[in-house]
Amino acid sequence: MIQELKPYRGLFCESYLLRELGSQVCLYLEYRGKEAKMTQGERRVWLIQELQKEMPEYAHYPIPKTSEEQWRLLRGLFNVRKPKEASEDFLKIQDSFLQEMTREKGIVDGDSLEATAWDQRLVLWQGDISTLKVDAIVNACNSALLGCFIPNHNCIDNVEHSMAGVQMRYACFRQMQEQDHEEANGQCKITPGYNLPAKYVLHTVGPIVQGELTEKEVEDLKSCYRACLTKATEAKSKSLAFCCISTGVFMFPKDSAAEIAVSTVRNWLDTHPESTVERVIFNVFTDEDKEIYGELLKG
Repeated sequence: MIQELKPYRGLFCESYLLRELGSQVCLYLEYRGKEAKMTQGERRVWLIQELQKEMPEYAHYPIPKTSEEQWRLLRGLFNVRKPKEASEDFLKIQDSFLQEMTREKGIVDGDSLEATAWDQRLVLWQGDISTLKVDAIVNACNSALLGCFIPNHNCIDNVEHSMAGVQMRYACFRQMQEQDHEEANGQCKITPGYNLPAKYVLHTVGPIVQGELTEKEVEDLKSCYRACLTKATEAKSKSLAFCCISTGVFMFPKDSAAEIAVSTVRNWLDTHPESTVERVIFNVFTDEDKEIYGELLKG
C-alpha cells in the first residue's frame, strides 16, 4: 500500500500531487484504494529515488533528464543492490515498470519461431532472451549464483536479473544460503521468471577456460545442458531456450561450445523420450554465433 505522502528527497507533496523542484519531472499520482496510477517515467524516477534512499552511498547521483540515462542509472542500482526482500510498494511499482518495458521492447512467442528443417525439435533465434515467452530460459551465471553486480554489464546474467527484478537475486540467495557453498560447474537451479515473459529461469555455471581447452571443461559444459534439460523436465516445461553458455567472459571457444550444445541437446532428447521438453531454442546474440549455429543446424 502507498505510504503516507510526505516530504521526500527533493519532492514535496500536496494531497496526491508530487512535484520535483527545479526539474522537468511532474508526478501526478491518482490514488485508488491500494494502488496509484503512474506513467513509465514516473515509475522509473520513483524506483531510482527509493533505491537511493535504501543505498545512500549512491544518493549523490543526480537523476538524468533522458529516459535512456534514467534506465542506465536504475539498472545500475538494481545490479549493485544486495539480495534481500523489498517492500510491497517497491515490488508493485517495479513489476509494473519492468513488465511494461518488456512489452514496449516486444515479447517474442517461442512457439511461433520456425524450427530447423534438420530437426523439428530445434530452433535457432537471434535476439534478446529477456523478451522470449517460453516455459524456461537458461541463465549462464557465476558460482555465487547471485547475478552480476557490475552496473550495466552486458553479460546474460546481468540482462536477465535486471529484467526479472530484485526478487530473482533474493530467490537465488535463499537457495545458496541453504546450500552453504558455491555452485559447482554443470549443475542447475531453478527460480521463477518473475517479470520476464518466461515462466522459469534455469541458472547454470559453465566452465571458465584459461588456455587450451581441457576434457574436464568439455564435460562440464555438456553437464550444463543435461542438467538444464533435466530441471526443465522436472518443471514440466515444454519449451526451453538456451543462451550460449560460457562463450562470453568465460572464454569457451565458440565453435566448440556450439557443437557441444547441439550434439548434447539432441542426444539427451533422443535418450529421454519421457521428457516434457518438446522444443529447444538456441538463442544467439551476435551475427558470429548465428552463423556458427546456422551451419551446425543444417545437419
